[in-house]
Amino acid sequence: MSAELMNIQFDQAPSGRWYFVAADGTQHDHVMAVRSFPVAAPDEGIALVNADGKELLWIPHLNLLAEPARSKILAAITQREFMPVILKLYGVSTFLTPSIWDIETDRGRTTLLLKGEEDVRPLSGSVLLVTDGHGVQFLIRDITQMDRNSRKLLDRFL
Repeated sequence: MSAELMNIQFDQAPSGRWYFVAADGTQHDHVMAVRSFPVAAPDEGIALVNADGKELLWIPHLNLLAEPARSKILAAITQREFMPVILKLYGVSTFLTPSIWDIETDRGRTTLLLKGEEDVRPLSGSVLLVTDGHGVQFLIRDITQMDRNSRKLLDRFL
C-alpha cells in the first residue's frame, strides 16, 4: 500500500469547500473528488482534482485509504453526485412517449418525464440509466431484482 495514500489528508474547511494536503505538505483548496466510473466501478479510480480540473492525486481503489480519509472522500463525492436509484415503478401515464413515470427511488417517491425511448439506456446486462426531461439521471442497478410489475412496465420501453 502506498504511504502517500495511507497518510492522505482530505478535509472540509469551515466554508464547506474541500481541501487536500499533498505528501510534500502543499495544501490545495477547492478540491473535488471525482469517480472515473460512477456506475460500473464506484469504488475504483477516484481522482482528487483542483478547481481547474487538474488531477492532484489518483486513488486506484477506496479500500487503499485509511479512515477517516475514505469516509471524507465518500462524503465529498456524495455531495457532488446526484443520481437517484429507481427501486420500483408504480405506473406510467402512457406507453408512448412522452410519458410520466410514477417511481420509488432511494430518495423517496417521485415522478419523472420520459421524453423518448432513447432516454432509457442499458449500461450493461441488467443496469439501466434513465434520463428525465429535466436532465436528471436515474439509475436502475439491477432490473432483474425489481418486482414483476416494474419489470413488465420497463419492458415496454426497452
